Amino acid sequence: MALLVAMMAMLLMTALGAALVLTTSSEAIIAGNFRNSIEGLYAAEAVLERSLDDLQTLPGWNPVLNGLLQSAFVDGAPGGSRTLSDGSAIDLGQAINMANCRKITACSTTDLDAVTADRPWGANNPRWRLYAYGRLSDMMPAGAINSPYYVMVMVGDDASENDDNPLLDGIGPGNPGAGILVLRAEAFGPRGAHTAIELTVARIDAAELESARAGVRVLSWRAVR
Repeated sequence: MALLVAMMAMLLMTALGAALVLTTSSEAIIAGNFRNSIEGLYAAEAVLERSLDDLQTLPGWNPVLNGLLQSAFVDGAPGGSRTLSDGSAIDLGQAINMANCRKITACSTTDLDAVTADRPWGANNPRWRLYAYGRLSDMMPAGAINSPYYVMVMVGDDASENDDNPLLDGIGPGNPGAGILVLRAEAFGPRGAHTAIELTVARIDAAELESARAGVRVLSWRAVR
């Protein structure tokens, strides 16, 4: 009888120990995921700030919208695979396609102009183009940033425009999206961590500033789910 009680007690303690280990492991995973999500948000915001530094020196948005001009922060051709710090990989072209038409394969004109819950503007849907991209740790001199994240910024025309040409910034008082640009930043980290945010900015003419150089004003910020 005493042996049976001892065995039952041992089984109970084993079960309690296993439950404690599982609880501790789950809490560690949750904490790690939360840390990655916060770091991803900061990484996305950092590359947005870097992109705004380049954009505020431009006389207009058209060279950016049509893909003729990119940020100085790039790490090669605007496409292909990039290997992350944990050995996983992302494909820049697939990331752009996902933003444009929610699939990894090439987007047709029909796909780009489709009216969906995420993109309800039809012909005025943004045509996302890669503007800035690279490892976050390469954004500053060596050692200044210690981060495993890879970041990218895409640019697109403001959807409130009515000219049906997302590769050209609208003009005139009759176009509510004239002078407005949307930036989409995405940060990719270890174990599949991924954060995306969008920023809408407007040009500020030099006449509105005390300086002789035009700039940008942030109109809105939102997390992309």
